[in-house]
Amino acid sequence: MNTRQVIDESVGPYSLSATFNNGNSCFSVGLETGFCVFNANPCELKVSRDFNAGVGVAVMLGQSNYLAIVGGGRQPKFPQNKLVIWDDAKQKAVITLEFRTSVLGVRLSKSRIVVALLNSVHTFAFSTPPKKLSVFETTDNPLGLACLGQELLAFPGRSPGQVQLVELETGNVSIIPAHSTPLRAMALSPDGEVLATASEAGTLIRIFATSNCAKMAELRRGVDHAAIFSLAISPSNNLLAVTSDKSTLHVFDLPHPSKNPYHNQAATSSEERLNRKWGILGKIPLLPRMFSDVYSFANIHFEMGEETQGVGYVPPLGTTLGRPMKGVIGWSDNNTILVVSSGRGGRWEKFVLREGEDGRRHCVKDGWKRYLGGG
Repeated sequence: MNTRQVIDESVGPYSLSATFNNGNSCFSVGLETGFCVFNANPCELKVSRDFNAGVGVAVMLGQSNYLAIVGGGRQPKFPQNKLVIWDDAKQKAVITLEFRTSVLGVRLSKSRIVVALLNSVHTFAFSTPPKKLSVFETTDNPLGLACLGQELLAFPGRSPGQVQLVELETGNVSIIPAHSTPLRAMALSPDGEVLATASEAGTLIRIFATSNCAKMAELRRGVDHAAIFSLAISPSNNLLAVTSDKSTLHVFDLPHPSKNPYHNQAATSSEERLNRKWGILGKIPLLPRMFSDVYSFANIHFEMGEETQGVGYVPPLGTTLGRPMKGVIGWSDNNTILVVSSGRGGRWEKFVLREGEDGRRHCVKDGWKRYLGGG
């Protein structure tokens, strides 16, 4: 007996996932029927492919015609233990990689394919045929977390809360004990010099220098538990945007090794670093720690939309408990933040950083759209 609920088409199409490409010029959307690619800013449909079958995630390589596709939804296009590199110019699969367990995350560069499974990360040369380069064991990684830069690859370590940082050229591995609870989100800066991490607690984002794995700062999203949806660092490498299930987008100033006066951990204490934000409050010994923490300089509400699909739903990649991807961040430029969410009536939103009359920086909404139509 089929107990799966029928999708109600009267309330619009349903997207399984949304993912920005390298450079955030486009985002690709996995659908129950195939995939779409949109220009990111402005939000305009670029490509639509109907497979009459589900795509859990479609990850686009830059602005090329290549996408990494894994099946998803109720009727997957491909088994979920297969990764397909799709050449959209030729309208066919050109590379197929098969694994023993489901593919949970994919990252692409011109030279590499990175595949995250529940307990391992596999790297391949982007070639035909693909050449396996390395395999790394990880702790449980249900969200398929991995960050791929020009010179570095970051992903969860073998213990919860740890990060493994791999130099792609040498294969050298560094371990960062980032958190005491499992990782929820990670981001590398565009220049590869800064790593931001968040755990399942969702209250603090920790910032590390990749050159020596030193912790440079802790940024406080809030005091209540939250599920961090996305972390993203601006093109200038000095701002961090964060979204969570609180339906709030936060923007922080970000320390950077090349211009950060407190990068030398031995010379500058944590107290001195954080007190620059709160001054005298941070020096009062009995006040709660939250008074000395670094908070965002701007925050604003974003629309999450529908949360779940109901009984019988097959969760797409990168989700937990059947929840579609929400609050995925892409920086269009150093002052423009794009946030896309999948689900019923998938939504694109644009936010701009501006200086107000009070001299402070603010984040303001500058437009929104249901990228699959319907309003």
